[in-house]
Amino acid sequence: MRLSQLLAEAGGDRLEAARRAGVGKSTMYRWLKQGLQEEPLAVIQARYRSRPRIVPKLAAFTALIQSRLAEYPDLSATRLFAECRAAGYTGGISQLRVFVAGLRPPPPPPVRFETVPGHQAQVDFAHCRLPWGVRYALVVVLGHSRLLWVQFYPRQDLRALEHGLSACFASWGGVPRELLFDQMRSVLTRDDRLTGGGLVTNLELARFARHYGARVKVCRPYRAQTKGKVERPIRYLRESFLYGRTFVSDADLNAQVLTWLDTVANVRVHGTTGWVPAERFATVEQPTLQPLPTSPYRTGLVALPARRDAPLAASPVPSVVVERRSLQDYAALGVGGAS
Repeated sequence: MRLSQLLAEAGGDRLEAARRAGVGKSTMYRWLKQGLQEEPLAVIQARYRSRPRIVPKLAAFTALIQSRLAEYPDLSATRLFAECRAAGYTGGISQLRVFVAGLRPPPPPPVRFETVPGHQAQVDFAHCRLPWGVRYALVVVLGHSRLLWVQFYPRQDLRALEHGLSACFASWGGVPRELLFDQMRSVLTRDDRLTGGGLVTNLELARFARHYGARVKVCRPYRAQTKGKVERPIRYLRESFLYGRTFVSDADLNAQVLTWLDTVANVRVHGTTGWVPAERFATVEQPTLQPLPTSPYRTGLVALPARRDAPLAASPVPSVVVERRSLQDYAALGVGGAS
């Protein structure tokens, strides 16, 4: 039977012809595209029969790998590759890695510490280089809704922290119950844990937090995952906002970042929660925030003197008169002559 006869018996249905020939749809389409309609079907099938399965080189060593992993589950693929090579394995490490990955149990999902609405905000500074100098982005993230607030300051100090948090709370229309900080100098003044004490919080910051009804909490050192809700947005700020944009001044920088927060950062679907931060904040978290205090906070920090933009006038250089003498005079001085 020719291929054209088989196709005619199937009523021109290529899928049905492929089923009767015992091949896949794509194979039948390929035969027709190559113009094999008048070829005997047996000849075509003999020419295009499937190749015999090649036994991989690793097949003889799978029992060795399984026994080693059963005894020592944490053996690396590199170590197993070396042991298989010593036993006569001549293949590569890629197929061994794939085989070992299929034997290991899947990694457990990451543990995420979620907070109830209105409970915590995480705070951190980000070091940013701009054409006119270094600026520090004060980044504040609400733990439940992931609502983000950012402003830039020329210094990474307590004055910038108080000013930024006050503006942040005003924009949110409320205050979370807890503020989580890194171990920055503007938050901690002393670490007495080696002598049996604890972390001593800056008294001015404690006074500021008490005015707003919030509690200051400091995360443990070298544990960035403790405040991961603010660590990841810092990278997002660099990639989505700072990279590729042009700014002309500090005022323009802060104006643009507020627009970016309202139009991009807080209206996107968050990758972890699956929520839109602005919507989650408005419907769930904002009603649970503590009310703002009735009076503004009066800081106890001493005002810094105004910076002078103009360079100081150069002090006058005194005029020095140098007396010149001939070589004969210097020779006479050398032998004790008169000057």
